[in-house]
Amino acid sequence: PDLVQYGSKPMREIAARPEFSQALRRHLWRFEEASAYLPHQVFIGAERPEVLAACERPWVRHPAAPTSTGARGRLVEERDFYAALWAADVAHLLEVEAGWQEELRQRLQAHPLMWGWQPPLPSSQREATYPTLPLWVGEERIGAIRGDHPQDESLTPSVLLENLASKASGALAVRELQYRHPDWDWQGLPYLLGTGEEAVGDRYQRGGGNLAKAVAEMAGLSAASGADIKAFCAAPLHAIPTAAALVDAGVYPSVVIFGGGSLAKLGMKSQAHLAAGLPVLEDVLAGFAIWVGPDAPDTAHIRLDAVGRHPVQAGAQPQAMYTALIQRPLEALGLGILDVDRYAVEMHNPDITTAAGGGDVPATNYRVIAALAVMRGEAGRDELTSVAQRIGAMGFSPTQGHVASAVPLLGHLLDQLREGAIRRAMLVGKGSLFLGRMTQLSDGMSVLLEANR
Repeated sequence: PDLVQYGSKPMREIAARPEFSQALRRHLWRFEEASAYLPHQVFIGAERPEVLAACERPWVRHPAAPTSTGARGRLVEERDFYAALWAADVAHLLEVEAGWQEELRQRLQAHPLMWGWQPPLPSSQREATYPTLPLWVGEERIGAIRGDHPQDESLTPSVLLENLASKASGALAVRELQYRHPDWDWQGLPYLLGTGEEAVGDRYQRGGGNLAKAVAEMAGLSAASGADIKAFCAAPLHAIPTAAALVDAGVYPSVVIFGGGSLAKLGMKSQAHLAAGLPVLEDVLAGFAIWVGPDAPDTAHIRLDAVGRHPVQAGAQPQAMYTALIQRPLEALGLGILDVDRYAVEMHNPDITTAAGGGDVPATNYRVIAALAVMRGEAGRDELTSVAQRIGAMGFSPTQGHVASAVPLLGHLLDQLREGAIRRAMLVGKGSLFLGRMTQLSDGMSVLLEANR
């Protein structure tokens, strides 16, 4: 929560209206409150998505019993995350106050995901004249992050904090996967694909990367290499068939895909949330990690012969996009829209988006898919709403761009595929390429999964 003020939107608002900083701070959640929030519990697998439909919205008004661990993840408290940031700092960017150093060391030793992590060794090469950005726990300063070049806008404190936060949260997600599957061949893992949206580089190549290699190092995967895939929010959906193709071709026996959190997107809609009498809901950095390996029983098979893509000619209208991403790859297999039991789309939490006037993003997307089924004669017009509900799920993901793009539902879909509750599921992700000002096009990818039993 204390990093919310360094999200892109809050930083701009605070620069224009310094009093906005105190308004933000008065509406930040404590860890216990965040742990009681149902969408967070669904995200980490402590609850299934179905519980959201049974709870009145806004869900923020109906806290559950707090829990910070679930079947597929956990909530990490801010002070533990600061310890992870410190361990991720190989360039001596963080200056931790002397009174906090021992606590952060103890947290590194005690946290189940941070085994072997150590703070950086002291350096005598600090440049005191570089600008710094203070880091806080409530009203107490825990330290600061400094810039690393006086004339390089890619190495300013705020940009470096974004990159370091993505590295630390991505490494924590990979460590979570290791923690839950210690019997997998982690020391033989050869390759990682990073899908985050940060621009790691300097003034000569602002987004050159490679965060995947840095996360492999931090996670202790000494045999691994890696690279980053950049496609805005659609990057995870580009990465899944890429990883599957590498495994299928025998290039690598397995690949891990991960995405760290996007610090720039903290507090994007905080003004609207405060105006609606809500707490600042965009106060979490989310991350994920996915293992892609050879086919085996009780896994999901990735259909490489049915990868949906969004060609240039498809245009940006929702119906045209979903025709390209869903209908065409399914037609190639002789399948209809409703031969897929469940779809995962952009799983943005409607508590966050509706308060800011953005509507319920997943519900809208599921209605478009259901409308395609109606147009094809697979369902009647009077079934549109029921079809949308049957093939979909309520949104629950933090608005972290690439993180919300279909993958939050993946763990729940894998459970259903293994249990035999469903036979097929499709992940559908979209990206806003126009944000880079190099094209007016949108982007998208889809991946079809089938049960291996």
